[in-house]
Amino acid sequence: MHTPQSNGGRGRFRPPPAGRQSALATHGIPEPQMPINDAARRAESRRIALSSFVGSAIEFYDFLLYGAAASLVFNELFFTDLNALAGTIAAFGTLAVGYVARPLGGIVFGHFGDRVGRKSMLVLTMTLMALASFAIGLLPTYDTVGIWAPALLVACRLVQGIAVGGEWGGAALMAMEHASTERRGLMASFANMGGPAGAVLATAVFAGFSALPEDDFLAWGWRVPFLLSLLLMAIGLFIRLKVTESPVFAEAQRRAAQETAGQEAPLVTVLRRYRKNIVLSCLGGCAALVLQSLLATFMLTYATGAGFERSTVLLAQTVSSALHIFTIPAFAMLSDRVGRRPVMITGALVTAAAAFPLFALVNSGSVVLLFVAYLIGNPILQASMYGPMAAFVSEMFGTRARYTGASLGYQLASTLGAGTAPLIASSLLAGAGGGTHSATVSLYLIGVCLVSAAAIALTRESHRADLTDAAPQTPLPDRSLSPSAPTT
Repeated sequence: MHTPQSNGGRGRFRPPPAGRQSALATHGIPEPQMPINDAARRAESRRIALSSFVGSAIEFYDFLLYGAAASLVFNELFFTDLNALAGTIAAFGTLAVGYVARPLGGIVFGHFGDRVGRKSMLVLTMTLMALASFAIGLLPTYDTVGIWAPALLVACRLVQGIAVGGEWGGAALMAMEHASTERRGLMASFANMGGPAGAVLATAVFAGFSALPEDDFLAWGWRVPFLLSLLLMAIGLFIRLKVTESPVFAEAQRRAAQETAGQEAPLVTVLRRYRKNIVLSCLGGCAALVLQSLLATFMLTYATGAGFERSTVLLAQTVSSALHIFTIPAFAMLSDRVGRRPVMITGALVTAAAAFPLFALVNSGSVVLLFVAYLIGNPILQASMYGPMAAFVSEMFGTRARYTGASLGYQLASTLGAGTAPLIASSLLAGAGGGTHSATVSLYLIGVCLVSAAAIALTRESHRADLTDAAPQTPLPDRSLSPSAPTT
């Protein structure tokens, strides 16, 4: 626990009152570490937001690095007995495995995050992710161990999926629960900013090593970006171990400790009280995550098939992802002003309208138009849906089950959307004859966008909702299934 003395006498934090301290200590609950004034509180909020951003960027570096490797390497090294298109589909299949595992990670880490605390789970997920990525960098290829090569690759991808499944919810909640009401969307978006930041880092590192001679790149160059995960883990843990626990969570746990009735498991609470919210958050988030996955993975293969150099496509992706880091919080700030729903619904509908033009730009064969496609797709279309998404999903659940509920809703959207998008798009392209016959892929994107817009329209606006649990959680039959802000 931070005290004025433990902070070098600066008096930045004050300990909780004696009665609260003893109640928490009795039940092993994290102490709320409260800044003594507004300036200190804002400084702490900024520090938590930075921690969420850096931690998520490192996690997503590891997770998205796999996507680049699946597009350009794994089909040749781990599925060498298949033709080029079949090998690509198989590689994207292993990519999807990680997304399938993400809801499991959300449930497991969400449970303990709602019971033990957000901070400890974030430390654990980062460690697990780094070890899985490091292991990928050491894997033997198909030519060395045969079928064991793709089997081990899938096992590592499963661990990656479980780790990132627990990461997002904790990172978003830590930032959001430290923020004031009028800045929740912006603060929560720092976790989502980690996605493109990790993509920039992963793409830049992978592109650097892909510039090696082809034989060297396939022999050892592709492994180095995965091996660097241990170094990034050390940096991330140094930052994360310094953050304080969420005050909203600590306050909810303080009240729970004073209740005589037993507390049900967070997953039970989510499934009993928030079933409709889970469905709506999953469907509402699909469009943003499908577009993200198509641009980050499928488009690499598609654009190179259209005649672009691999390095050119990677550069376009890197530049658009770098801008994406800044447009995500911009749209999140807009949602703090006008609401989550208007921003996200508009983004989904505009994306649907742009589906055919985006692929037409890539099919043009022009490098300039390729960059235009990426600059429209990532920093504008995807960010308009993704920027408000962390707060949109998190505000649907009460504090005692928020880690579990938000993680499950978001990770189901990731599995249904991002996890399957490259596989579906590649299969649709193959069914249409391959090459640049992208009409069916565009129709697929349009359909997902319309479903997401409809799901978001069915929710209630929550950007001004109170996150604090005002009373013990009890069944609310009239409202338990409504897509409202939490009233717990």
